[in-house]
Amino acid sequence: MQTHFTEDQLKDPGIERANEILRSCVHCGFCTATCPTYQVLGDELDSPRGRIYQIKDMLENERVPDEKTVKHVDRCLSCLACMTTCPSGVHYMHLVDHAREYIENNYKRPFTDRALRWVLAQILPYPTRFRLALLAAKIGRPFAFMMPDDRLKAMLEMAPKHIPPVSRNDDPQSFAPVEPRKKRVVLMTGCAQKALNTDINDATIRLLTRLGCEVVIPEGAGCCGALTHHMGKTDQSHASAAANIQTWAGEMDGKGLDAIVINTSGCGTTVKDYGYMFRNDPLAKDAERVSEIAMDISELLVKLDIPKGEQKGIKVAYHAACSLQHGQKIKTHPKDLLKTVGFKVVEPENSHLCCGSAGTYNLMQPKISKELKARKVETLEAKTPDIIAAGNIGCMMQIGSGTEVPIVHTVELLDWATGGPKPPALG
Repeated sequence: MQTHFTEDQLKDPGIERANEILRSCVHCGFCTATCPTYQVLGDELDSPRGRIYQIKDMLENERVPDEKTVKHVDRCLSCLACMTTCPSGVHYMHLVDHAREYIENNYKRPFTDRALRWVLAQILPYPTRFRLALLAAKIGRPFAFMMPDDRLKAMLEMAPKHIPPVSRNDDPQSFAPVEPRKKRVVLMTGCAQKALNTDINDATIRLLTRLGCEVVIPEGAGCCGALTHHMGKTDQSHASAAANIQTWAGEMDGKGLDAIVINTSGCGTTVKDYGYMFRNDPLAKDAERVSEIAMDISELLVKLDIPKGEQKGIKVAYHAACSLQHGQKIKTHPKDLLKTVGFKVVEPENSHLCCGSAGTYNLMQPKISKELKARKVETLEAKTPDIIAAGNIGCMMQIGSGTEVPIVHTVELLDWATGGPKPPALG
């Protein structure tokens, strides 16, 4: 794609990177075949190629974003299926993230939009606030039908039937390995996950210590910054990320780390991008070091000697989270691990398509999100599974709200199969 940025514009690192990405696009349209919003809406402007044109025009002309452009950029899930499909290697993620930052800084949204986005940014990344909000939403859920805005209805409907008590395993501490130590790792405990489902971190700690890992929960780490990053709120997202970088770099320089383990794939995609996010920051070197040893839990587990199990006669439908298969390019590890411990693994049709969760997308774009959820649930249930497994809390909440088939994190099944308790979600 031909671009016409001026020399002065290209002095901005964000514009320089956007220019590189735009120039790599050859208009082929392969991305439209795997874009969920294009599949649902059938509008070229709601495809990656269409958004690329709109972003190019907006950035190149330094224009104030208009309502139409903002609408189509907001409708993007950031599922990154387009990056998996693209034969030219267009790094759409960095482009759309820069566009969102530009919109945040240059476009005045309607009051209700600003208010909702502010509330989400002030609640979701903070487990205590989020837990209180979930309790309030649970009380208000029977009155969701009275809400004048579909987004408010979606927020009330998000509240789970059961809000788990706080797990003390998420407090700063160190867990010794059951057998001689093989690795010393940090577990990123997350933010929203600590309020929505404490079973995941508990299972992760049990499994890793059983396999010879010392698991450290350091003081000072928290939200990865993904939620606010994808809203274009760069200062807030970088503040969260910087706290993690400083904390984890301190552990690396202290007793040393073999890995930073992440069991929420949406967070993993962002943490692995810290090196890029902080490339022009004093924390650049530490950010790069952190990104280099960040691992999804499945990446670490395939390096450990997870015991082979007998066939259990349990059919597990594996849902591939977009942030795992497209963002981190991890496609086989979770399935291979489940098969190793004895589960029969099946995959739904169109497994590359998003379930519609996508961070805050199910709250901000509920109509499109519900359509994608219905499609995903239909393809999963068509496999008649006993259990659905996924590697991302957002996907678990989204899919779980549309099916009676129990859904659990992949690591919970691996923990159960290797000596841990049966996942509570299975009854």
